[in-house]
Amino acid sequence: MKFTQYFLTTRQRPDRSLIKLEWIEFVILNPEKEQIQEDGRIKRWARIHEMDNRALRVVLLQDGETIHNAFFDRSFKK
Repeated sequence: MKFTQYFLTTRQRPDRSLIKLEWIEFVILNPEKEQIQEDGRIKRWARIHEMDNRALRVVLLQDGETIHNAFFDRSFKK
């Protein structure tokens, strides 16, 4: 997996450090929803069973491979 410096920095926050890389990979490969932002970044969501079915949002750069952000999205609506 490839990561932006922003992702690596925010991953050090306590609320982000608990997000497992396997969950991020799961979201990338099995999105329940996908949205392309105006800047070309790709947002994908999937629910994580181990976290009480909370929705994890993963933001990828335009290349579809580089992870820019990942967080549990309280406002997720399918």
